[in-house]
Amino acid sequence: MKNVISSVNKPNGKGINRIIKATHCSYKGFIAAWQYESAFRQEFVMAIILLPFAIILSSSISHLFLLISSLVFILFAEIINSAVEALADAVTLDHNILIGRAKDLGSAAVFISLSIFTTVWGYAIYSYPF
Repeated sequence: MKNVISSVNKPNGKGINRIIKATHCSYKGFIAAWQYESAFRQEFVMAIILLPFAIILSSSISHLFLLISSLVFILFAEIINSAVEALADAVTLDHNILIGRAKDLGSAAVFISLSIFTTVWGYAIYSYPF
């Protein structure tokens, strides 16, 4: 017999209640990122400050979407990196090659997001008719 996991046994349930509980979990994640992660706070403040400049620099709706998406992608990468680090630290604080690799990979994801941001915004600034 197949081992089937019933959605009824899942902790967040199903239907609209699952959506409500998932939204609450997401909210708690944002609060934790703000409370415990200084890099997230710095990047969030940077995104808020740059948001009006995205409107000024954009030459079209799709360009505006690209500028804003590059900001949001940084926040996304930072949250994933923070989640990996928190989980790794919960497993052990001792030196472990695989945990070190996981943390380095999370850091690399943030670096990629910052590189995309720099490229997109650098081109937008370069192309802006001063």
